[in-house]
Amino acid sequence: MADLMIYGATGYTGRLICEQAKKTGLRFTIAGRSEDKLRDLARTLEVPYEAFDLAATSPNGHLASLIVLLNCAGPFSRTASVLMDACIRCKVHYLDVSAELDSYLLARERGELAEKAGIMLVPGCGGSVAMLGGLVAHATRTSMNPASIDIALHVSGPMSRGSAVSAAESVTAGCLKLDGAALVPQDATKNAWFDFGDGRGLVSCFPATLPDLITLHKQTGAGNIHTFVNASADAFPTGDVALLPDGPDSAQRAASPYHAAVRVVDKDGSSRQARLHMVNGYTFTAIAAVEAARRILSGEASAGWQTPVGLFGNDYIHAVPGSYIRHEEGSQGAMNASCREG
Repeated sequence: MADLMIYGATGYTGRLICEQAKKTGLRFTIAGRSEDKLRDLARTLEVPYEAFDLAATSPNGHLASLIVLLNCAGPFSRTASVLMDACIRCKVHYLDVSAELDSYLLARERGELAEKAGIMLVPGCGGSVAMLGGLVAHATRTSMNPASIDIALHVSGPMSRGSAVSAAESVTAGCLKLDGAALVPQDATKNAWFDFGDGRGLVSCFPATLPDLITLHKQTGAGNIHTFVNASADAFPTGDVALLPDGPDSAQRAASPYHAAVRVVDKDGSSRQARLHMVNGYTFTAIAAVEAARRILSGEASAGWQTPVGLFGNDYIHAVPGSYIRHEEGSQGAMNASCREG
C-alpha cells in the first residue's frame, strides 16, 4: 500500500507534482474524479490509482491506510474542507497547494482538532506561502519584534487553466490587509512600488489578498501585513478561461522565473529588505510540495495547523534549486528608496 495519495493528480499542477514524486522515488497512489484520466496517468507513471468524487462519496475509506494526503484539486473551496475533515477523522496528514485564503482560514479553525488527532494541516506547502514565508524568515532572522511587513510577488509567464478557474471562483470579497492582527479591507487602488532586483527598477504592484496575510502573522507575530502582486503581461488571462491550454510548457516555465521583495519594519523603527529569486511558480510548487511530502513521510511532523517554514525551517525554500535570497540592511529612508507607495 502507498503511504502518500495525490488527489487531483490529473490536473496541470497535479501532473507536475506526480512527475516530481516519481522522480524523487516516493511510493504514492494517484486519485481524483475521472477514472479514464487516472487510468491513463497511472499507466504512464506505473502507480496505482483510486477514482472517487468528493461531491458524491465520503473519502474516508480511501484515506484509511495513508500517512499523507496531498490535495492538488482546485478550486480548493470545493475540496479543502471535505478532505481536511476526512484527514482529521482518519488521522492522515493533510497538504495542499492552495493559493486561496479560505483554505488557510479553514486550517486555522481546525488546528485544535488536528492537534488532538495527532496530524498536521499544511496548506500551501508549495506556491506563494512557501516562497514568501522563506523570504520573510531570512529578512527577520535578526529581528525579534517585527511590526509590519510589506511584501510583493512578481508572477511571470502564463497561468494554467485550473489556476485561472480557481482564481475566478475564489475571489475574496474586497481586498484585505492585516491591521492590528485582524483582516480588514484594503484600498485596492493603493499600489506600492517595489524593486525586485531583476533589472526593471521600481515597478508598480497592486494590492492582493494572499493567504500570506495569516501565515506570515503566524510565522512572525507581525500585526500589520500588506501583500502585493506584480504580473507580467501574459500572467493573468482574459476571455473565457475554459478555453485556455492546460498550462505553460517546460520552455515557457524555464523562461518565466518568479521574484519577490519584502520590507520589514521592527517596533523600534529599524528596517530591512530582502529579495527572492526563484524558478517559475509551477516548477517551484511541484518541487516544494513533493519535498514537503518526503520530509513528513520521513518523520518531520508537528500536530496542528502548520506553515511550511514553521514546520521545516528557514531554509526550506533552498530545497528548490534556483532559489536564492539577497539581503539589504538599511534605515527606513533606505527602505523607502526601493519600496514606496504611490
